[in-house]
Amino acid sequence: MPKYIWLLAIATTISVTGGSFLWPMNTIYMHNELGKSLAFAGMILMFNQGATIAGNLIGGVLFDKYSAYKTILYGTMLSMGAAIILSFYHGILPYSILLVLIGFGSGVTWPVMFAMAGSVWPEGGRRAFNAIYVAQNLGVAIGATASGYVASISFNYIFIANASLFVVFFIIVIFAFRWMDKERDRQMHTSIIEQTGKIKDRSAFYALLILCSGFFVVWLAYSQWQSTIASHTQDIGIPLEQYSTLWAINGFLIVLGQPLVKWITEKVPSQKGHIYIGNIILIGSFAVAMMAEQFTMFAIAMVILTVGEMLIWPAIPSLANELAPPGRSGFYQGFVNSVGAAGRMIGPVAGGLIVDLFQIQLLFFILLFLLLVPFVSTKLFDRNVQLGSAVEKK
Repeated sequence: MPKYIWLLAIATTISVTGGSFLWPMNTIYMHNELGKSLAFAGMILMFNQGATIAGNLIGGVLFDKYSAYKTILYGTMLSMGAAIILSFYHGILPYSILLVLIGFGSGVTWPVMFAMAGSVWPEGGRRAFNAIYVAQNLGVAIGATASGYVASISFNYIFIANASLFVVFFIIVIFAFRWMDKERDRQMHTSIIEQTGKIKDRSAFYALLILCSGFFVVWLAYSQWQSTIASHTQDIGIPLEQYSTLWAINGFLIVLGQPLVKWITEKVPSQKGHIYIGNIILIGSFAVAMMAEQFTMFAIAMVILTVGEMLIWPAIPSLANELAPPGRSGFYQGFVNSVGAAGRMIGPVAGGLIVDLFQIQLLFFILLFLLLVPFVSTKLFDRNVQLGSAVEKK
């Protein structure tokens, strides 16, 4: 891989490690520590992800039209400042407000990271996005491994660890990311008027909308592992450190399981095929989780879930990059990230309401039904795309 991809990957790992001390514990902290309902916790997470959506769209547009380096610098500065304040004040009111600010700042940052990966290594295709994805999950593995044990001592240390690693990431951005504006594809500087002249029709964006409808459903289901399923594990007596171990399994398996992914992608080169196979595996993971009552079964469900996401997650931004007209890569990556954030925003609220009013078993049945949607959206999204061979029609 090019050296800039390595730099992006290292910075990603550091940033996500800090965030992974916090996000798996959000619902547990609000519900089990502060005594708020699951629906309330889901509402706060909804505001957090709503801010992330706004940040994704703004960050993507700023990447296309302004400065990649300054965009990521300002987004990181906002997240870091909020994380530092959160380490001192984490009652429910400051916690809620600062979580929204962290979501917005991080939302500005991530489209730039993905768009830069595609820009500096366009010939890498899926590999460029997979590098960032693997780096994210190495951070998840490291942070999640430590977070449960740290939280079992004191939640205060969770906030301190999160803020400290945001500071490290900010320092890396200041001193090591100045190359961004120089190395990015210069087509990114075309104006919106110039771009519209290059787009023959709107089929690419319509295709993106259809593709992302399935992506939204997958994230809506996946977010339950960080919200309703997280609280459910506590209710049935699984220790906090064992719950955090589930995310350590997730992160380390993604890093160590790349030979398996490579073997599958070589056997099935179509990225649409990766989504089909990955979604079948995801359905299997929720079926196992629905019957789980002990940590071992949840761990098996997490292993299955991880294999599925390893196939789906890199395929979506890679297909979006192929769909993007010249000068719109940042916007398309911002849109994909926003759709994922929307799933994470609505998922905890909807799931929390269903569990509060009914029971978690009903939620699992609804999720299994909804996970049929990605099969349809993946089949149909490129039906009317006029991009030649850019997108596989398999």
